[in-house]
Amino acid sequence: MNQPVYDPSLSPLLALLGQAERERDSALATAQKMVTAHRGAQAQSEQLVAYRLDYEAKYRERFSRQGSIEVFQSYQNFMSRLSLAVDQQAQAVEAASRRVDQANEALREQELRVASVRKLLERRVTELRQAGDRRDQKQTDEFASRAAWNRLAEQRLSPSA
Repeated sequence: MNQPVYDPSLSPLLALLGQAERERDSALATAQKMVTAHRGAQAQSEQLVAYRLDYEAKYRERFSRQGSIEVFQSYQNFMSRLSLAVDQQAQAVEAASRRVDQANEALREQELRVASVRKLLERRVTELRQAGDRRDQKQTDEFASRAAWNRLAEQRLSPSA
């Protein structure tokens, strides 16, 4: 006899659950965006590091064969700017990582809120079901009591054979 329970008193809890689920879904979307942004920043950082290594290797070989002061100064200036870009990108990766952590924490909080509201709703439904079961049992007991009383009354009134 586990039929769905609908009671108007559940409406506020259902509305609260809907709101909590929407907020959780929004937090999930934000977390996914932050992960995507972090991956992009990480990939860009890796590309910059690879480019710097490649550039260093090419020019190291070139300088070993020939090298003027102007070319070397140009190389040093470029490497300085490239190293700065690598450092800045590493900072961007770190910041993106922190945003991922914050978004994941917000998502955990929203999931906990949804679970709490669901638990509260389940308890309320259980309480309503139990109250209904008690009411049904009381009606059944009253019906059985009346039926027994009516049988006794009929036995008293019927002539004994």
